[in-house]
Amino acid sequence: MKRCPLCQHTYTDETVKFCRQDGTPLIGDSISSDTDSTLRLPTIHQTVDPRTQTLPFTSSIAVLPFVHMSADSDNDYFCDGLAEELLNALTKIEDLKVAARTSAFSFKGKNVDISEIGSALHVQTVLEGSVRKSGNKLRITVQLVNVSDGYHLWSERYECETNDIFDVQDEITLAVVEALKVKLLGEKKSEVLQRYTDNAEVYELYLKGRYSYFHKYSPEGWLEGLEFFNQAIEKEPDYALAYAGKARALGTCYHNGLFSSHEAIPPMKAAISRALELDKNLVEAHTAKATLHFYYEWDWAAAEREFRKAIELNPNNPDARQGYAVFLFSRNRFDQAISEIQKALELDPLSLQVRLNAGFLYWFGNRLDEAMVQVNKMIELEPKFFAAYWLLGAIYWLQGRHEEAPECYQKSLDLNFSQHVLGGLGSIYGTLGKRDEALRILNQLLEMKKQQNVNAFHLVRVYGGLGDIDKTVEWLERALEERNSLLVFLEREIEIGTMRPLREMIKDTRLEGLLRREGLIS
Repeated sequence: MKRCPLCQHTYTDETVKFCRQDGTPLIGDSISSDTDSTLRLPTIHQTVDPRTQTLPFTSSIAVLPFVHMSADSDNDYFCDGLAEELLNALTKIEDLKVAARTSAFSFKGKNVDISEIGSALHVQTVLEGSVRKSGNKLRITVQLVNVSDGYHLWSERYECETNDIFDVQDEITLAVVEALKVKLLGEKKSEVLQRYTDNAEVYELYLKGRYSYFHKYSPEGWLEGLEFFNQAIEKEPDYALAYAGKARALGTCYHNGLFSSHEAIPPMKAAISRALELDKNLVEAHTAKATLHFYYEWDWAAAEREFRKAIELNPNNPDARQGYAVFLFSRNRFDQAISEIQKALELDPLSLQVRLNAGFLYWFGNRLDEAMVQVNKMIELEPKFFAAYWLLGAIYWLQGRHEEAPECYQKSLDLNFSQHVLGGLGSIYGTLGKRDEALRILNQLLEMKKQQNVNAFHLVRVYGGLGDIDKTVEWLERALEERNSLLVFLEREIEIGTMRPLREMIKDTRLEGLLRREGLIS
């Protein structure tokens, strides 16, 4: 029997170490030290209540992906998902700086010294662990390590069934908070330990969706992730996180040309609405809603309101920060945009996606040296990252290195096919007067369109590069009709990209007036 010294609530479950009501360490008989049971560290003696203690410095932590110790390699998603859930819980603690998922997970499978990880992520502590899964049995080992000297601040082993995974997550989170002495008030504790489902099967489907969407950041991964989110929703129609994941996957598929606006936007709206109905403070849902307002509805005031709401709910969310930065740039608020993207980089310094957005913001702002810094960092992090060479080609183009730019675009395509890159390369060839190469890409896009959705704006780019006024205007009209997401960058592309002739093509036409009314050009 154990009890809480503050609220006096009693517990018969010997594996519970922290009060479910207020997070206070329980007192009572110590559990057996049998090697087959969960181990417990000696009680930490304190003179100050850790829930109200004022910290002399800001605590910081990185949660590394847990090591997969099972024979079944298909359980990688579970290990990553468990670490990510702990990370997400810890980000909700005001006094704790948490390294973003992308940066922390960049060390997966690498034998890197803890001190090096701490230096790269600018954190004082690292949480690492391993998972052994056999059927519905789990053995989870976790340790919290001090970066400066490599000593363990806390370690624990948990044995449970998959149905108990949620209780184990709560236990680990509270133990880390206790070890770091971060204050955790009652109301905040309920947010940190908030659960969106108690169904282990549904939870695993959600983890598979997250794993496919983020770890396999590709068209195949986005579609696979969407399918897992849909399966989770089918089994539990009140699962808010699955709706937010579905909305994000739909938005990504739309923006990258996999779905038309008619296929993606209505279900995206419905998923966002349902997620916020279930949890009005779900950061992921507010971020998805902001992108919907921004890229599709062109409701600039609503987009900014939702981005700011997401950041208010979690200032340490790099996705909301980088999304807001791109939005600010599209509204010609360049200095504010750079400030936000720099905050996103501080939160997630090893994220290829954040660095790509930062690089293109600098490129659009004609700050090419700073854009090149991002290119070099991306290639250092991942030499085969296709988008780094796409951005490099764009930089070369503005530098007047017109023969080298197409080579970079082609290398990007060789590494990973992208409609964005193909359309840009066709535009460059057309502008350089290489009509045969431009027409080859144009025909490739038109043939693709017979089999799948192709973003109309890429055809605008190629026809514009070729100087075909009628076809450029025709496809621009189609892009407007489908509320094409890439049109939010139209004005900057006209000013500095290969699409400068478009300004004269649409001057004094119905299209120019329509673009002005929508706020797409000034």
